[in-house]
This record gives sequence, structure tokens and C-alpha cells, in this order.
Amino acid sequence: MLDRFTSMHVFARVAALGSLSAAARALSMSQTMATKHIAALEARLGTKLLHRTTRRLTLTEVGRAYLNATERILAEVEEAETNASREAVEVRGTLRLNAPVSFGLRVIAPLLPELSSLYPELTVDLGLNDRYIDLIEEGWDLVIRIGGLQDSTMIARRLAPCPMVVCAAPSYLEAHGTPRTVADLQHHNCLRYTLSRSIGTERWPFGVDRRVTVTVSGSLKANNGDVLVAAAVAGEGVVYQPSFLVARELEQGLLVPLSFDHRPIELDGVFAVYPSDRHPPAKVRVAIDFFAERLPLLPPLQGATPASPSQATVASA
Repeated sequence: MLDRFTSMHVFARVAALGSLSAAARALSMSQTMATKHIAALEARLGTKLLHRTTRRLTLTEVGRAYLNATERILAEVEEAETNASREAVEVRGTLRLNAPVSFGLRVIAPLLPELSSLYPELTVDLGLNDRYIDLIEEGWDLVIRIGGLQDSTMIARRLAPCPMVVCAAPSYLEAHGTPRTVADLQHHNCLRYTLSRSIGTERWPFGVDRRVTVTVSGSLKANNGDVLVAAAVAGEGVVYQPSFLVARELEQGLLVPLSFDHRPIELDGVFAVYPSDRHPPAKVRVAIDFFAERLPLLPPLQGATPASPSQATVASA
């Protein structure tokens, strides 16, 4: 079966040039093949599109109406291809970006004005969500994820490290004492995050290899880190959170970092995750490069050598 789109293209050229042979030459195909395309169209439609004489070809009434529709369709297809090609090389259009709620509010959102100034034809559609995001089904171009990643066929590029901090408010420490060792935490009110795959709600890991753990309990569990930080600032207990989430409170003295006999863990990092396309659009490429350049420079995320601009891996997303 001949390709319908090619047949429409042949028909439009025949109508424009008034000759099957001329259309065939213009399309770099044989006259026999051009004739077959026209015949296939007429057979599919069940009507004649062209009047054929020994000297010329003319359109039938149905052919004129079909030509108008064909020219419109071909023009729209050409425009679509042109736009798609531009999207691949030009930074334009809408970037659908998703990030965890707290990280998006505290880290990503403040960087977006600079991204917009660098690429004025780019519109960012930012979604904030702490649940697992399916990029393909939900239509996101790019997702920021923190910590250990699940295996998949997505592409994941590490943007920055993500150190952890254990801290509490001065009022809590004055009332309950300051824990000095990891084991001391089992006697304190620990405020726990329920969505982390790295730090559980029942045991907190410490040390470079995460082999040192302590059983913890407390009066509050939540699926949002800002809730736990607010409770800690109010003097309710001890939190174990990524440094970006408590940096402002530590700087203002609302929270105090705690030191133990074993160091807090460092999450696997901050990652940009995107579909496994060999040629991601320019808007995705520049956004990833932008965040890879800016995030490691932020004080709350410093502490390790950032990934090189070319570093990207398949899986673990």
C-alpha cells in the first residue's frame, strides 16, 4: 500500500505543474510511480481527481476541493516539522519542570528569574510534588529528584551533593539537654519524615557507609520537611533533614546543628531526570546545564565535587 501522505504530496505537485512527468521530476521519482500514487488516491476516495487528455491534466470538481484540503494539510505538516526542528535547537516554548515541594520553594524558585532572563522565549511550568512522578504519563519534560533513585530507563544527571544535618532549637536543647552521641537520640523526641527512602521513621542511619543506626521515636511524623522544620523551630524536637531545608533557620540561629560520634549521612545527591531521548529539546538541555552550574554554588548544597557537564547515565531514575 502506498503512503497516503506521499500520494497527497504527488497530487498537489501534479495540480501545480499540470503534468505527471513534471511532478515526477520535481519529486525525484519515476512517472510510473507518480501515476500509481494518483491512482491509489482515486481508488481510496472512490472518485476521479483529474481529467486526463493527451495534452493536459485538469482537476475535477472533487479534485479542486480535495486540493484545497490537501494544500492546507501539507502546509500544517510542514509548519509542525519546522516548529519541531526549532524546538530541538532553539530555547523556546514551555518547560514543564517538577521538583519536590520544599526544594522547589527554597532552591529552584529563586533561580527561575535568572533562567528566564537568560532565555526570554522560555516559559517554565513549575510543579511541586513530593510523590513519585511518572514523567511520561504525566507529561513532564524534566524532574528534580533527591536521594536514591529507582531503576528505570530515564536519564539521570547528578547536579549537586545533598548533605544532611541533625539539628534542634535552642529552647529544646535547654529543656531536654544536648545529645552527644548517636545513641543519645533514642532518648529524644525525634521528628520524622515519612517519604524518605534513605532515612526511615524508625531508625536513623549515620556514618559514611550508613551502617551505624539508632532507633528513634517522637511525637510527630510528616510527609513534608517544612512541617518538621517548623515544629523543630518551635522547640518540639530534633530533626534530621537535608541541609538546604534548614540552612536559613541555622543561619538565623533558630536551629542549632548537632555533632555526634558518627557523622550524618549524605544523600546520593540532587538529580535531573528526563526521558531517555537521544536528542532532548534545547529547553531541557539548557535547563539541566543551568541547574548543574548554579546548584553546587549554593552554600547549603556544597560539600562534594559536582558532576561534570557531560556526566549523564541511563537508569537509576
